Amino acid sequence: MTCDMCGKEGVTIKKVTRSFGKKKNLLIVEDIPAFFCPSCGESYMSAETMHEIEQIKLHRHSFAVKRPVEVTAFS
Repeated sequence: MTCDMCGKEGVTIKKVTRSFGKKKNLLIVEDIPAFFCPSCGESYMSAETMHEIEQIKLHRHSFAVKRPVEVTAFS
């Protein structure tokens, strides 16, 4: 696969987790497909994936499952 940023071959797809919002509006989306380029170090998502994330955010109460989240400080 060719990188959209640098044009070099070798792009791989990895599943990532991203958080959106904060406090009561925090939404964590797991298993998002993202492109990673080993040549330039860029990571990015397709327009289709971004559109799907927006749909998930809009209809979060239909998709989301509540789970407790542990938080710790980096020391």
